[in-house]
Amino acid sequence: MLRLGQFFQTVLGIIFRHPVTGATIIPILPDGRIVLIRRHDTGKWSLPGGIVNWGEDIPTTVKRELEEETGLTLVKIHRLVGVYSAPDRDPRLHSIAVLVEASVQGTMGAQDTLEVSEVEAFAIGSLPKGDLSHDHDRQLQDYLSGVTTVA
Repeated sequence: MLRLGQFFQTVLGIIFRHPVTGATIIPILPDGRIVLIRRHDTGKWSLPGGIVNWGEDIPTTVKRELEEETGLTLVKIHRLVGVYSAPDRDPRLHSIAVLVEASVQGTMGAQDTLEVSEVEAFAIGSLPKGDLSHDHDRQLQDYLSGVTTVA
């Protein structure tokens, strides 16, 4: 019985004492606009994305999260923009975000209306920079600067 208790303690330690991995997307429409979502919990604009589910890889997570949060379909992942791992980057928990640039297509509309209140496409010059959710201002700036970041 002691071994079973140690096993559960180890599993719980792994689950609750390690960062959660997620994917964040810079979705680019065919006309060059960037798609953002407005989060229900904070009311702030955000890049779409979410946690990698058990058994998923990053491309599968990107495809799923795009569809759930924006209604858009993934055409192609173009580049890795960065990996963001600062413990305070997400106010809810310690998470690691893998940021990719992706071409998308389709009709915008939030599928997950519990998480997303609005979906909008912005020209680069009209992006609502300065008060994005999480560390998405930094992620967006890294993308626009053309750098690849590990932070």
